[in-house]
Amino acid sequence: MYHRILKGATSLAYLLLIALTWRWFKGETHWNLALGAALVSGFWLVLTVAQMHRLLKTYFDVLSRLAVLVPLTLGLVLSGLAIALFDSLAPQLVASGELLAWLGVYLLYRRNRRLYKTQGHGPLPKGCWVNPDPSVIAPGDLVLTSGRIASTIQESVGHGEIGVRLADGRMGLLSSYMEKGTVLNDLSRVVGKWRGNGTIYIVLKLRTPLTQEQSLRATEIAQQMLAANAAWRERENARRARLIGFLPLPAAWKSRLVARTRATGYDWPGLFIGHLHANRWTCIGACLELLHRLGVKTNHYGTGLLGIGTGLLDPIMPVRFLCDPAFRLVTLDDKKELSGA
Repeated sequence: MYHRILKGATSLAYLLLIALTWRWFKGETHWNLALGAALVSGFWLVLTVAQMHRLLKTYFDVLSRLAVLVPLTLGLVLSGLAIALFDSLAPQLVASGELLAWLGVYLLYRRNRRLYKTQGHGPLPKGCWVNPDPSVIAPGDLVLTSGRIASTIQESVGHGEIGVRLADGRMGLLSSYMEKGTVLNDLSRVVGKWRGNGTIYIVLKLRTPLTQEQSLRATEIAQQMLAANAAWRERENARRARLIGFLPLPAAWKSRLVARTRATGYDWPGLFIGHLHANRWTCIGACLELLHRLGVKTNHYGTGLLGIGTGLLDPIMPVRFLCDPAFRLVTLDDKKELSGA
């Protein structure tokens, strides 16, 4: 509840400030140009500084970077404009203080940026072990990869899979693919494919590893999820075929339309909203569903723009798990330990 209240208050503050800024640009606030520039810059400064700790911590998220860079650019321009337009010393000193504060925000941002290295289409923490040995992956660990989504949204990773022990004892990866729906594949085969096509991947290990009982339970849950997804896909495709059957179209056209609208089992709306279903998921949604059924506590995801649980405009992005307290990033120190062992 605390998380949702905080997120709702923050989102509302951003929306109100965006509206205020727009009204000022349109000349609807009845402030003179200098005073309006100073006030709008100051409001953005207060909100940005209040969020600075969180935004720097989640620097790898493109939205967090924009939440610093956009107000920073606007604030520098407006505070500089206020200094130039004020005709008395006192307000000029206030505007100069704003300008110095914005420069401080910029320096903090630059210093924080040095902790990261661009990998693929976005930043990853320095010291991260990219493409680690598959042997480090245990049940419950997250594997995040680059790919189509990552390149589209300019993130380092955009796809997620979770380690699950297969029935024969080998390690597997549970996920959801756009073309196939929920899948459970052999770990070595999937990693071999990634390495063959140039896909990069990183591993997030559970800080509290799954017990033997939880690991066995994860295997059962994965099979239940596969079955639920297959059953939904069959029902949904039958429903769509029936609806298309009512259309006044030639049989050949209906057949092609049925083929084109076939449900794969992937949760397409989940790319834009963070609501989790009981029988279909995005890739990271499937991972989160498994963790929740196991009782593993994670950060709150998909609570919506105002934190009210709608998921609206709040897709569950794989990169956000980099700062989830339930996990730790596998680093080059782990590589040294593995080499020493």
